[in-house]
Amino acid sequence: MSRYDLTDPEWGVIKPLLPNKPRGVPRVDDRRVLNGIFWVLRSGAPWRDVPQRYGPYTTCYNRFRRWMKAGIWDSLMDVITSASRDRITMIDGTSVRVHHSAATLRADHPDRCLGRSRGGLTTKIHALTDGRGLPIKISITPGHAHDLTAASELLDNLPSGAMLLADKAYDANWLRSKLRAERSWANIPPKSNRKGSIVFSPWLYKKRNLIERFFNKLKYYRRVATRYDKLGMTFLAMTKLACIRITLRHNESTA
Repeated sequence: MSRYDLTDPEWGVIKPLLPNKPRGVPRVDDRRVLNGIFWVLRSGAPWRDVPQRYGPYTTCYNRFRRWMKAGIWDSLMDVITSASRDRITMIDGTSVRVHHSAATLRADHPDRCLGRSRGGLTTKIHALTDGRGLPIKISITPGHAHDLTAASELLDNLPSGAMLLADKAYDANWLRSKLRAERSWANIPPKSNRKGSIVFSPWLYKKRNLIERFFNKLKYYRRVATRYDKLGMTFLAMTKLACIRITLRHNESTA
């Protein structure tokens, strides 16, 4: 058994959430195929290098692609990742370098999702986490996009009474107004050019280091730490799989 494989408790959570196939040819062993997918995610290796113990690499690749298009990875993340009861949420973004093999799509391709910044070609991962630093929502944008670009999408359906922790990049009037309308509170340090005073707690702001730790854990998955996927939707699916695994590992260690 590889250290990248699903443990019995992790498989016990995932198994009931997988799609049923009541008719036709039985599907190849789900656990074996998922272990092959997670091996690629963690190692960063090409699909062709999937070890033989996981079966043909084409089975792992085709299952990943088919379930991505069917929204299975999205539904798994929605079920497995959920906010903690303390109602503390944190939002931030991190940039990921794009491998030259992932930059071969034409510049006008609708799902290229690449941007040029000081670090070269990059993609930015935006995350909303709970008070434990565990993921709730994930989105991606071209690397040159401002952190606020994905904020509206990530903050939709924020529970009433939530407290949002974010850095100065998120100090925008529209974001504060959006949270107030939902009876939530933004604990964001003011920019130097902000006029007027706002309520801000430096003590509570210290807790925001947990989302930085989350990004650190996310980049242990080499398929996320460097973007090898040409399509943005494929890279996003890999990132969501990493979020699922981080949450499962945390829940198993604290059970």
